[in-house]
Amino acid sequence: MAFISEVNMSYSSSHYMDDEYEKLFRRMNPPRVVIDNEACKNATVIRVDSANKHGILLEVVQILTDLSLIITKAYISSDGGWFMDVFNVTGQDGNKVTDEVILDYIRKSLGPESCFPTTMRSVGVKQTMDHTAIELMGSDRPGLLSEVSAVLTNLKCNIVNAEVWTHNTRAAAVMHVTDEETGSAITDPQRLSLVKELLCNVLGGGNRKRGAKTVVTDDSTHTDRRLHQMMFDDRDYERVDDDEFDEKQRPNVDVVNWSDKDYSVVTIECKDRPKLLFDTVCTLTDMQYVVFHANIDAEGPQAYQEYYIKHIDGSPVKSDAERQRVIHCLEAAIERRVSEGLKLEICTTDRVGLLSNVTRIFRENSLTVTRAEVTTKGGKAVNTFYVRGASGCIVDSKTIEFIRQTIGNTILKVKGSPESVPQDSPTRSSIFSGLFKSRSFVNFGLVKSYS
Repeated sequence: MAFISEVNMSYSSSHYMDDEYEKLFRRMNPPRVVIDNEACKNATVIRVDSANKHGILLEVVQILTDLSLIITKAYISSDGGWFMDVFNVTGQDGNKVTDEVILDYIRKSLGPESCFPTTMRSVGVKQTMDHTAIELMGSDRPGLLSEVSAVLTNLKCNIVNAEVWTHNTRAAAVMHVTDEETGSAITDPQRLSLVKELLCNVLGGGNRKRGAKTVVTDDSTHTDRRLHQMMFDDRDYERVDDDEFDEKQRPNVDVVNWSDKDYSVVTIECKDRPKLLFDTVCTLTDMQYVVFHANIDAEGPQAYQEYYIKHIDGSPVKSDAERQRVIHCLEAAIERRVSEGLKLEICTTDRVGLLSNVTRIFRENSLTVTRAEVTTKGGKAVNTFYVRGASGCIVDSKTIEFIRQTIGNTILKVKGSPESVPQDSPTRSSIFSGLFKSRSFVNFGLVKSYS
């Protein structure tokens, strides 16, 4: 015990010294941010110079991505003690970023006033009274989200935010829930234990070959990063015989060693989409690779990314097995956020059981949710779902119309559908007429999403 105590004290002391050194180094070498709206004709140029550390590239990309900015070009150099980045970004409308509120936020978040969270310590638990975070991992199957949300509703838990991904027969979710009565985080240990037990039973689904996992915490780190980490830990990058992902759509990823410079060069070519850069940088960082240089070009429909990397121990990729693992992990990271099928957006006044009711309608109509994002702000719930038929087929127009009638008072919009579906119709009575108010809307788009 004395030995363990000494080790813990030594680690704590070292941890404290690392923190103090980092703070001192940062004060002596404050980051610098320059935002230029004149240098490029069709994009805002953001230059970031800072002291280098592992994970800083991910932190910068995460901040830009969370602002919903589109990174069209980037040049990264961090060979040595200094980190230098140049990003060409636009807003969602494809225009330069001129909103001074956003520009000021970028300066404060990336400049001298910023305090980047240390990436290596960012995945953990932090106390909050707003909600309780639940992380779920299990086998994907039709109706899974409906079953999970029904269990939480029965346990008097309100789902205020959620992100659900599916990939390669596996499903991962991060959900933020509150107590139905108090609207605060759930703190009763016995209740939390029951939540974990029941959700784990649902996630297992009788699949003994692959396990299920439920973790209840007070909060979780950046949701997208946690989902990547959860699916990576679950080894969703390992291919199965019945992998349904179209080989023509699979990203082109390659890794070669540049012996003269002792780097490994990673190249990625695929269809561009929002958050693509975040997904690849996040994966390389969590696999313990350091990006020394990078070139990013995503001005057209196709994206090209080139990374010069080494492992955190200073070595390039050492074997063909490691090379294949990097390729498969990057492919999986890109594929997780690609959803094919019918896109549904629901915006309405939030209420307990909303997600359970909506997903039950999907399940009863043989729809499978492939990805979902649930957010609640100011008493309004905005939910986005990507759904397919139970057998993976396209959802037909009759099913769309029936769902619209069931929910009631909706605005229907269909894109790319081979069949004609009425875009607008008179308000119909519905079993959910009290749930979806006149200001609510449901947008349906038959699309292939890369967002």
